Amino acid sequence: MTAVVFIHGTGVREPGFSALAGRFAAGVSALRGGLRVVPYYWGGAHGAALAAGGASLPPATGTGRGPLAPGPGPGDDDTADWAVLYADPYAELALAAAGSAPAEELPPGSVPPDLRVRARLADLLAEGDGPAAELGPGLARAVADLAAHPLLAPAAASLAPDDLAEVAARCLTAQVVAGLLDTDAPLVPVGVTRDAVVGRLAAVLGASARGAERGVRSLALRVASSAASRAVVRRRRALTEAAHPAAGDVLRYLSRGEAVRAGLRALIAGLEPPVAIVAHSLGGIIALDTLVLTPLPQVRLLATAGTQAPFLYESGSLPSLEHPAPLPAHVPDWLNLYDPRDLLSYLGAGLFPGRVTDIAVDSRQPFPAAHSAYWTNAEVYRHIVERLP
Repeated sequence: MTAVVFIHGTGVREPGFSALAGRFAAGVSALRGGLRVVPYYWGGAHGAALAAGGASLPPATGTGRGPLAPGPGPGDDDTADWAVLYADPYAELALAAAGSAPAEELPPGSVPPDLRVRARLADLLAEGDGPAAELGPGLARAVADLAAHPLLAPAAASLAPDDLAEVAARCLTAQVVAGLLDTDAPLVPVGVTRDAVVGRLAAVLGASARGAERGVRSLALRVASSAASRAVVRRRRALTEAAHPAAGDVLRYLSRGEAVRAGLRALIAGLEPPVAIVAHSLGGIIALDTLVLTPLPQVRLLATAGTQAPFLYESGSLPSLEHPAPLPAHVPDWLNLYDPRDLLSYLGAGLFPGRVTDIAVDSRQPFPAAHSAYWTNAEVYRHIVERLP
């Protein structure tokens, strides 16, 4: 029986780790029976924490609005547009509201243009988070916020009912995904799952039936530069300042990583071969360092996803091996999965010719969502299972 050791990446803590490990176990077991999945949770004992409660952190700063930028052309990939919506889920509603005529008193007996969508939002609210369960929690709160938002009425006056339903569906979906990003959830759905939810919500909100895929279209998004700058500020502390476990974990490992490696060696020592290691992000650095420093013959495969190990090696920062030293012969075959949109994933084949296989996967999510979407991507599991011993 093959044992598969799963190592998480930066910033993961309980209860998120149990959900992540469970999703991974289900993904590999669905493609190959008889596997023994062994999670290695290092974040609790060895992860970073702000011992003084964040006393070292500067206060957050705001940002001004930048100039409007042109929207995408027909047929363009909509990943960048979704990045804008994650930063500001109401961006399309704001554009629609800006194009509406000044409010006028309605003639007697007239129905306000937003009345129908408000009624459908009330019905959707009664269903809770269920209609978007595959994205994660937060739909009910997003529905309540949208129903009470001052942009809804002027946007409804500007848009045809079908367009309003689709814009509202994207707004709700973006709010749910943005909530995942704000809490650094270890699982972010791939684009096809997100689009299916948009289609379902649009139908519930009154859009006429058409193809299942409802991408971001005409209104989104001519606010790319300003929304992108807001997103950078929102994520700045998490990505660059060690104010967040995701950044602090990397620094702590690079300075005091032996305890993490010792824990992994002890775990593997108790397993019958063959063993495969599957690791995400910083987990890939931990796994590679451990295998370089200690021959572990029972390990027959190293599979990494979204890892920075090749970059640390090339930049002289990998604790176990400095460029141009070759990868030791006792290190097993290395499968390295990366998403071209994931700015925290790197290539290894050019650094270790013949020892690393780099394979690109596409979650159809922008960064940083792309960095957390590997374990909801069926393509990732297929590549890993194909190479398991």
